Amino acid sequence: MAPALKIGIAGLGTVGAGVVRMLARRHNTIAAIAGRPVELVAVAARDRSRDRGIDLSNVRWADDAVALARDPGIDVFVELIGGEGGVAREAVETALANGKHVVTANKALLAHHGVALAHLAADKGVSLNFEAAVAGGIPIVKTLREALLGNTVARVSGILNGTCNYILTRMQEEGLSFEACLKEAQRLGYAEADPSFDVDGFDTAHKLTILASLAFGVAPDAGAVHVEGIRSITLADLDAADELGYRIKLLGVAVRTEAGVEQRVHPTMVPKHWPIAQVSGVTNAVAVDGDAVPLTLVGPGAGGDATASAVVADLCDLAAQRFAPAFGSAAKDLRNAERATMQRHEGGYYIRLAAVDRPGTAAAIARHMAEQNISLESIMQHRRGRPHGGDRPESAEDPAPVVLITYATTEDAVRRAIAAIEADGVIASAPQVIRIEKD
Repeated sequence: MAPALKIGIAGLGTVGAGVVRMLARRHNTIAAIAGRPVELVAVAARDRSRDRGIDLSNVRWADDAVALARDPGIDVFVELIGGEGGVAREAVETALANGKHVVTANKALLAHHGVALAHLAADKGVSLNFEAAVAGGIPIVKTLREALLGNTVARVSGILNGTCNYILTRMQEEGLSFEACLKEAQRLGYAEADPSFDVDGFDTAHKLTILASLAFGVAPDAGAVHVEGIRSITLADLDAADELGYRIKLLGVAVRTEAGVEQRVHPTMVPKHWPIAQVSGVTNAVAVDGDAVPLTLVGPGAGGDATASAVVADLCDLAAQRFAPAFGSAAKDLRNAERATMQRHEGGYYIRLAAVDRPGTAAAIARHMAEQNISLESIMQHRRGRPHGGDRPESAEDPAPVVLITYATTEDAVRRAIAAIEADGVIASAPQVIRIEKD
């Protein structure tokens, strides 16, 4: 049997400790399948005295992550620190520059600096692996990079943030407000004390950036993603979606179009019968539209064991000497894709307006829609008091909630129509706009 693949892990939180336990538990099986064992020889973490429930008695401690990245006694540097820059970036760059393979779960680092890191890895003849960076335990990186090479991928989309999916699921099933569901997610550990990165869509955007690069052979470009979060979603929106035959999910969507690659993150109405509409709780799902094999992968998108499983899979590939370019295409071939701007997006729209109850309001709304050549599939009007999901008694002074469903139109046309409606003063608050995905 070949000599052991020696690894060093920077970061011994939930995921890092999970990797240590998994390597110990599966040691013999990994060695038999990969042709050599994977051996943890060094670690770096902030607190050496903390009891993590793992045996580190035969492992040496580095002073810090960068020192570990330089350690001549390791073959692979495993970065589980997180963050776009700082010590995580410095340590990964140091490891690659010193000719060490890198395994990371750091989606922010890859979304913003992936091209430079891929070039550095290629120059040094080492691998940059990151299965754990997207969708946790779902093997989507390997699927796109290797298993679907016979396909031309037209679109990749998915539920990529468990926190948002949990909140939307609880709102839908239990009629709870966004604020109440967020507090529960924080109590259960699904959301951070500052949940902005998750609920405002940025976590999903980073993951989508990586998926788009793998699917379309382009350079990861975090700045190309249109990003919206879920804070504005109300019970009224969920009720309307249900009545219309949809579920609301925060989706990351990357599509190859004639104008370029369209990348967007936003709440989306998806038909109830779609597999992705039925994914609930903290579960993730990724759908790939390949010309030969369209498929949807569903599984745990976060958590110690799920993410550790993805890290260990990358380590097993390295032990077995299975190497692939970081983003599928060779680093030298990664080019910035033409950006398809959000204004050119085409599709159906759900528009909820808090219409002022006075003569001429309906006519003004209809006129401005017609001016932008927007055809309406349906118009729904609910009782007053529903726009925010509340249950207070309705009043004649309340705005009348009106829901418009459009046929396919453009983002630019919708925004122009809404701006004109707002300028007319016939709505009492900011409109709600949710894009609709259809069969």
